[in-house]
Amino acid sequence: MIPYALWFYWIAARGYRMRPWRSPLLRWRIETYSGIPAEEVTFGLFWKFLWRERHSLAEFLKWGARMKKLEANRRELGQSEPRP
Repeated sequence: MIPYALWFYWIAARGYRMRPWRSPLLRWRIETYSGIPAEEVTFGLFWKFLWRERHSLAEFLKWGARMKKLEANRRELGQSEPRP
């Protein structure tokens, strides 16, 4: 899960890697998940949100890692669509 978490962060915080709380994508994700307006996301609020939602975020990262692995396996087998 750690490699996927780093990969996700690298993609999601592009251009804002040293200050992820300013990333439009991460602000939008926080807004759609929690209802906190994106414009109100600050350094403190960002880290408070990450700490408060750490368990949910860990589950999201586990799910994302599984989906990425399934996609890689599908590509390896030459399948474009999942089998029923």
